[in-house]
Amino acid sequence: MKILIVEDEPKTGDYLSQGLREAGFVVDLARDGLDGLHLAQSVTYDLIVLDVMLPGMDGWGILQMIRRSGRDLPILFLTARDEIDDRVRGLELGADDYLVKPFAFSELLARIRSLLRRGKAREPEVFRAADLELDLLKRRVIRAGERIDLTAKEFALLELLIRRQGEVLPRSLIASQVWDMNFDSDTNVIDVSVRRLRAKVDGPFPHKLIRTVRGMGYVLEPGNDP
Repeated sequence: MKILIVEDEPKTGDYLSQGLREAGFVVDLARDGLDGLHLAQSVTYDLIVLDVMLPGMDGWGILQMIRRSGRDLPILFLTARDEIDDRVRGLELGADDYLVKPFAFSELLARIRSLLRRGKAREPEVFRAADLELDLLKRRVIRAGERIDLTAKEFALLELLIRRQGEVLPRSLIASQVWDMNFDSDTNVIDVSVRRLRAKVDGPFPHKLIRTVRGMGYVLEPGNDP
C-alpha cells in the first residue's frame, strides 16, 4: 500500500513518514501544497493524508483538484483546525475522514486501515480493455479467451497501464510505480519490459492495445488498429 503525506511541519511529517513505514506502508512526503498536488496527480496512491494549512496551495484546493480529476482514493485530513465548520467543509469537498492535531498515532493508523479496507471494497477485482481481461485476485490475464502468462513485473506493468487506460504514462511514472525507483535516462529497462509485454499481449492479436507516444511514454488504448 502506498500513502502520500502532505504536511509542511517538518517534525510531524518525519514522524508520520517513519511511523507509517514501520507499519509496512510505502510513503511519499510532500512539504508544500504544490508538490503535494503534483504527486497526487502523477503517482498512484492508495490513500492521502492531507494537512489543511499548507504553503503554495491549501488542503482545500488540493482536495478539490483531486476530486475534479475523478480520483476516488481515500483522503484523510490531518489538521490543527478543529472548528466544526472546517470539518463539515472538508467532508463536503470529498474528504473521507478528519483527524485533529494533536493526535495519537495509534488512532491515525486505525483510521487509515479502516479507510483502506473500505477502498478495497470499492476497487474492482477485474479490469477490462477491449478483449483483454486482468484479474487481480487470481493474478490472471486473458485475451480473446486465451490465457497469457506474465512475469510478476509484466503483470504489475500491465496492471498500471490498464488501470489508467487512455492516459499517457511517462517512463518516470512507470519506473516509480512498477520498479519503485527513479528513472535513469541511461537505463532501457522500461522500454525492454514494455516491448516484452507487448509481444505477449499484442503480438498474437490483430488489434494492438499498447502503443508508444514518442517523447512522452506509453498508453493502453482499447481498439487501436494494428
